[in-house]
Amino acid sequence: MSQATLTISSKNYSSWSLRGWLLCKMAGLDFTEILVELDDEARQELLLLSPSVLVPRLTHKDVAVWDTLAIAEYLHELAPEAGLWPKDQAARARCRSISGEMHSGFHNLRSALPMNLKSTHKSFKIFSGARPDVERIKTIWTECLEKSGGPWLFGTTPTVADAMYAPVCSRFRTYSVDLEPLLAAYCETVFSWPLMVEWTNDAIAEPDEIIELEVEF
Repeated sequence: MSQATLTISSKNYSSWSLRGWLLCKMAGLDFTEILVELDDEARQELLLLSPSVLVPRLTHKDVAVWDTLAIAEYLHELAPEAGLWPKDQAARARCRSISGEMHSGFHNLRSALPMNLKSTHKSFKIFSGARPDVERIKTIWTECLEKSGGPWLFGTTPTVADAMYAPVCSRFRTYSVDLEPLLAAYCETVFSWPLMVEWTNDAIAEPDEIIELEVEF
């Protein structure tokens, strides 16, 4: 039996659940998924599990970790050979920086373009407040890909940064955000990632009914 569990929410809507799940898979962790629907009862249950209602939450043996970047660091300590962070010190610092930027920023993007893997909007007008977030992400991706040579943000294998930005690729596809060829190719790399394919297939199979939340989860 697995010694780890990962508490997640909707695979169609929960971008943070996707990030945590990708990180655990990338680290080669044997874990069991616990899926919760965030109705009022589940909120209360999660509040007993951790100081925040946010998911994901990793429990491994007697250790509990509930922040996505904390999960990344814990998994790196657990499986340093997995290469979650780049080996090069400068690249690793940049990877941590852009992962932290995703973790704590882009609030207008989160609000205006929520993750929905089942939906596609061919003509979607992004409100002005979210446009700087979109442009900043494009800049981050361009700088990383041009420096590393791709196809992933930091070279030939995915890192924490790719797990952090994978939901953004899905948002850009859902809302038909225009991307120049370099960035479109990066998104295609993410979409064809076997882990992303697995998650997306599970998301599509989910029932359509969910409890709407006032925050991203």
